[in-house]
Formats: sequence, C-alpha cells, structure tokens
Amino acid sequence: MRQLFVVLGLFLLLTACKESPSEKVQGGKRSFHTDVLLKHQAVKNQGESSLCWIYAMLATIESEHMMQGDSVDLSADHLAYMYLREQCQQRYARGTTHDMTLRGVAPMALRLMRRYGCEPNSTFRAFDNINYPSLCRKLQVKVDALTSQARGAGQVRDAVEEELQEAMGPLPRYVFMYSCEYTPLEFAHSVLRQEEYVTLGSWTHHPFGEQYIIESPDNHYAECAVNVPLDSLQQIVDRALTTGHAVCWEGDISEPGFSFAEGVATTNETTEEATQGRRQIAFDRHATTDDHCMALVGIAHDDDGRRFYIAKNSWGTDNPFGGMMFISEAYLRMKTIAVVVSRQVLDDLHNNP
Repeated sequence: MRQLFVVLGLFLLLTACKESPSEKVQGGKRSFHTDVLLKHQAVKNQGESSLCWIYAMLATIESEHMMQGDSVDLSADHLAYMYLREQCQQRYARGTTHDMTLRGVAPMALRLMRRYGCEPNSTFRAFDNINYPSLCRKLQVKVDALTSQARGAGQVRDAVEEELQEAMGPLPRYVFMYSCEYTPLEFAHSVLRQEEYVTLGSWTHHPFGEQYIIESPDNHYAECAVNVPLDSLQQIVDRALTTGHAVCWEGDISEPGFSFAEGVATTNETTEEATQGRRQIAFDRHATTDDHCMALVGIAHDDDGRRFYIAKNSWGTDNPFGGMMFISEAYLRMKTIAVVVSRQVLDDLHNNP
C-alpha cells in the first residue's frame, strides 16, 4: 500500500501518450473519430437484472486478456448464481431481513470471483429471459418460510439450490478448456491474479492518498477505494487506455445528457468547468448518484475535437453504435463514482512517470 501512495503522488506529472490513427465512426446524428480502441468481447445484454457491475467488471477482465492475446468470455450468470446463493445462506444463518438484491458495486465482482471462482460462458450460461427480480422474491420467500419452520441448514441449502437450478440451470462443477480440467476457483485464478486491480475515487471529503469505503447503497461488502485528485484520476484512466488496459467505470447515468438511444453521455459543463469542487458539490447535493457500471475500452473525439471515452455497455446492441457509448470528458470528470484499473498501470507509472 505504501508503494501505491508513492505512485499516487506522481500522477500529476504524467506526460501525454501517443494515440493511434483515427477511424471515423458514424451513428445516428453523431460521428466520432476513434483514437484508441482496445480489443473486447461482443456487447452483452443484462436483461432485467441489475448486474451491470458484474458485466462491466468481467468485460474489463476480458479485454485485459484479449489485449494480451488470450481470449476469454466470462459468465456473469455464474457470479449472479453465487451471489444469490450467498445471500440465501446469510439470510438463514444471520436472520437478516433486508430484501435480497442483485445490485452491487464493481469491486464486489472481484471478491465473488476470488471466493467462488468463475466460469466461461461456454461452460455455464443461464436460461434465456430470466426474471431476476422475481427470482430474488421467490428465494427470499422460500428461505423465510423454511426458517420459520425451523428447518435445518442442510434442508435450506438444498431447497435454495433446487430453486436456483430450476430458474438458471444446473451449475457445472468443472471447467474444461484447452484439454484441461479446472474447478471454478482454479479457473478464476488463471484469469484474475491476487490484487490485480485497484479501485480509485476522487472526493474532497476524504483525504487524498487514503482508502475510504465507497459511499453507495449498493456497496454490500463495504468495498474500499483509494482517494486521488480528479486530474490524477483522469490521467490514470487515460494512461490505462493508451497502454492497452480497459477500465471499469462506475458512475451516474441519471443525467439528461445520458442517452443510450443516441449512444452519448454529455453534461452542460465544459471540461474546464468540470472541476474537483464542482463535482463535489453535485455529490454532496445528491445530484450525482451511483447508477451504473460500464467498461471503458477506448478514446475518441467528435468533429469539433472534443474528447470522449468509449464505453462498452451491457444493454444489448440496439443503439447507433451497436451498444457502445461515447462519454464526454466532462461527463467522466463530473459523474464518476469510482474506477477499477489494473495495478500494472500504477506500477508502470511508478517506474516510468
């Protein structure tokens, strides 16, 4: 952690990275020129679920591996299955009464992977058109009923497993890939190294260079982020993308300028107006909320030269850019709650500021 804080102190000294030749992308009323675009899996659709935090974090990991020449396509359904199973177990064991949920924050997906492993979509993909809100309610009612009947832990576990398998499909015990057999935990260790990612945020009500608990009602594991100045946060994102590392972005999409239909997210502020203080005021007034996660996989600019970040969303492909979003520089500065980046980016900055 001490090394991380040293790195954070160097971020304001970053130099600009050379960008690749532009490619024009036309969609609806807008056109953009792509400066950086990382390899990534096809856009997925989270359906009626609130699993954007899992989809975005897995998309970030997938892109990381694809940029290294190793193609992986990870199952969000596996982590959803484990998250629901865990909540059922805790509801029975601890007597919790809050509603079961599929909401979360991006670092929670990493914790679930380390705890329960992961699988590729080729091994486990849940049935189509799952009504996740309904499944949450069914599981909650079942666990509460069995608890009131004083059923044992084994009976509750079996009943939960039966409900999950009926709704989502049977969960494989092994992953088979490249003629090798893995348990889900072993497979997770092959795609996610220990402490591979770092979560960062930027707020003036926390000391810079220190950790704080991410202030989101969806942060059910009390995940932490390291607090850095806003300019440093943006520079880290830029450095990550221009050196081949996707970034998991968590932020506010309740703004009028966020339009999936148009594939664009903008604010009224210019980049120069999107300052640390102005961003803090919006957060303090609850005008900035934690709504959604996406994977940042590139950088672009519009015909007027304004910079945008290319985000891989998880709402399907029905928008002018095939499900991708173009987020303005000001929007990222104003509306980011947290980002999850590869620790390698920070190490590289420490060695090559």
